Amino acid sequence: MLERKGARSVKDVPSAVLDALHKGDIPTVNLVECLAMDQRILLQNTLPKKYHKPLLEALDKLKATTYMNCIRGIGQTLFDLSQANGDAEIYPYLLQHPSDTVRCWATIFVGAQELNLADRLEAIKPLAADSHFGVREISWIAIRDLLMENPEEAIKLLTPWTLSEDENIRRFASESIRPKGVWCKQFKWIQAHPEAALPILDALKGDKARYVQDSVANWLNDLSKNNPSWVKDICHTWLLENPTSKETAYICKRALRSIED
Repeated sequence: MLERKGARSVKDVPSAVLDALHKGDIPTVNLVECLAMDQRILLQNTLPKKYHKPLLEALDKLKATTYMNCIRGIGQTLFDLSQANGDAEIYPYLLQHPSDTVRCWATIFVGAQELNLADRLEAIKPLAADSHFGVREISWIAIRDLLMENPEEAIKLLTPWTLSEDENIRRFASESIRPKGVWCKQFKWIQAHPEAALPILDALKGDKARYVQDSVANWLNDLSKNNPSWVKDICHTWLLENPTSKETAYICKRALRSIED
């Protein structure tokens, strides 16, 4: 079961797989499985009973019970309840759980903490480096609002992440400040001041990991929708400076994919 490829549609997820996902025994392998899950069932199977009723009530109040809304609602409510009850054990439990969705709740837990930006980034780092694609994605979404409130400090703090040996950490540096991104608010300040992100982008323009290359390319492609000339200029500069780099060539080709010649 752990070696499965994953269904292509929600209706095709095998019942045995869905049952194991709902018990929190196995991680999802694609977005389809994430969307197929009922987080109401998962929370009742994985969390202490004292949390069930308030969490279910919180989900009942959501205008739309989308996957992301449920992640946010459960994570935020768990944080509030843990603070009110002095429960210091719930977060470590979430962080180490085999279910990626449970660990996604942990990312929201971090985002809700009253920490300064430097400490918040340090707290989210284990989740940014998580083995599961979904947890890594939600980790930057969880603190994006704080990054947008402090863009210059965020770039300064994230720039050293580009030197990490972990490609997931390097990717976080660019993905978390994407001009648009997915399932998140647009980063208006970055759109107006793209040059401020160059310490991060320049450091990653020749990254060996395709995961990081795609993030940088998507960052630039986001910006190309509003500022195509800036994207063209930076790609032109990179290609002149790195004429033999296959990595830079790949990034620039993908970055320019939406710009008409």
